[in-house]
Amino acid sequence: MGKRAARRRNRPQQSDNNVHDLFDEKNADWHPLETSEEKGQRDQSFRRHIRPKSENQAALMTAIDDFNLVLALGPAGTGKTYIAVSKAVEALDKGEIGRIVLARPAVEAGENIGFLPGDVEAKMAPYLRPLYDALNDRLGTKRLRTYISDGTIEIAPIGYMRGRTLNNAFVVIDEAQNCTYGQLKMLVTRLGWNATMILTGDPDQTDLLPEMSGLSEMSDRLENVEDIACVRLRDKDIVRHPLVASMLTVL
Repeated sequence: MGKRAARRRNRPQQSDNNVHDLFDEKNADWHPLETSEEKGQRDQSFRRHIRPKSENQAALMTAIDDFNLVLALGPAGTGKTYIAVSKAVEALDKGEIGRIVLARPAVEAGENIGFLPGDVEAKMAPYLRPLYDALNDRLGTKRLRTYISDGTIEIAPIGYMRGRTLNNAFVVIDEAQNCTYGQLKMLVTRLGWNATMILTGDPDQTDLLPEMSGLSEMSDRLENVEDIACVRLRDKDIVRHPLVASMLTVL
C-alpha cells in the first residue's frame, strides 16, 4: 500500500493541467454568444434600447420622453406595454429615476381562477406576467430578481395605491381598460415629483362591463389637457403575427 501511495504522489497531475489549459488567458474572454466575426463578450447594452416599428410607436416613445403623464391607447399587439417597460428600464439605467412601480388590475379574462396562495407578490404574479416578460427581456433574470428583492422594482396592487405619492419613479399602469373611472382618477393623482406615469390599455377590449371601464372617459377628459400626452395606436401598428391585425378588423 505504501509503494502505491508513493507512486500516486509522484505521478504528474496531467488531468489538472489539462483542465487549467482550458481556462488560460487566451480563452478567458470566450462567450457562448460570440460569433466568428466578434471578439470578446458581446455588448449587452443594445438590449435596453428599442427602435419604433411605426410612426405611432415613434410618437409614443417621444411622448414618454417629453411628458410626465402619457396615455397609450390601442389594440392588442401594438407594443404599448413593451415600450412603456423598456423606457422605464432605460430611465432607471440612466439614473433619471430611482425605482419602477408596476401596477395592473387583478381582473381575469372571463374566468375565475379562485384564491391564490402566497404573499401579495405571489398573488399578483399571474396578472403581471406580461410585465415580467418585458422586464426579463430588458434586464435579464438575475438583475430582475435583484431589483425586485431590493425594492428597485415594486409590484403595487391598484387597491393599495391610495394615499401614496410616487416621487422619483417611473410608473406603468397596464391594462388600464380594466380599471373603473374612480380607480384611474386615484392612480393619476399619485404622480409625484420627478416621476413619469404611463397608462396603457385598449378601450375596446375590457374585461369589465362596458359601462364600468373608465379608460375611454379618462382619455377623453385628459386628451386636451396641457402637458399630458394621449397617443392612439392603430391596427397598422400591430407587431404580432399579421393575422392579428386582420382578425381585429372583423372581430
